[in-house]
Amino acid sequence: MRKLNKYHGVVVPMVTPVTKEGDIDVKAVERIIDNFAKYNVSALLMGTTGEGNSVAVEQGVKMIEAAVKAAAGRITIYAGLAGNCVSEQMEAAKKFVAAGADVIAATLPCYYALTPEQMMKYYTDLADALTIPLMLYNITITTHMSIPVDVIEKLSHHPNIVGLKDSEDNQERMEEILRLVADRDDFAYFCGCAANSAKALSLGADGIVPSVGNYLPKMYADLFDAGVKGDTATAEDLQQKTIEIGKINTAGLTLGQSLAGLKVIMKMVGLCDTFMLPPLTELDDDTVKRIQEQAKEVI
Repeated sequence: MRKLNKYHGVVVPMVTPVTKEGDIDVKAVERIIDNFAKYNVSALLMGTTGEGNSVAVEQGVKMIEAAVKAAAGRITIYAGLAGNCVSEQMEAAKKFVAAGADVIAATLPCYYALTPEQMMKYYTDLADALTIPLMLYNITITTHMSIPVDVIEKLSHHPNIVGLKDSEDNQERMEEILRLVADRDDFAYFCGCAANSAKALSLGADGIVPSVGNYLPKMYADLFDAGVKGDTATAEDLQQKTIEIGKINTAGLTLGQSLAGLKVIMKMVGLCDTFMLPPLTELDDDTVKRIQEQAKEVI
């Protein structure tokens, strides 16, 4: 088994459980975090799966506080940071740090297409301002931008930037980045495209970030363990199983609808309800029934 970076393992992009009134469901946060901790699986709060752009700052603070309390030091709590007003993001980050987050994972401000130099400045300024580590978060499907590999390489040497969550489905790019950072102990690579988890681990990735881990954390913990131990056959077998399972709440749906579908399954296993934060909404009855029927076979 290879030596692991300080930041490693399965980090589940956790759903944001809310009540019918749109408040953070603290009890559900506690249930989900406790379930993660049983399998040594960490949590990314308010990422894409966690409806990060729809979570108000004070809601985020409440969620982080609940997660940190429930985790009780057993797992790492990553807090997502997303938005387009940089000054507001800086203030939000400070509040998330005060709430107890271990690491901030930040996407690019994305209303405007940014130059590589502007990306560098945004992340450098944020890393300089934070009192906890920063993780770069590249997700082209929502930001419509890709952080260039050379920008990542330069930023990776900042003393307060500890890693990259890369959700871009581009294996050639993943291989290029891992050739640059796989042997470093001061910068971690997390594969954010769940379908590429086994491949990433075989190339030296430090971690994986799978949304299906919200209700199947053990399966991804087993995949990670197999991957870092070099048990390629087991890792690939679990990879194919998780790909098929992932289709239950994604097939034929938009990204936003797929998140609502994920909460349908979460409700089936008693972890949280199906309420969504606007502008996202719950699914229609027929889609809910289809997801429930298919999910019964795997949960």
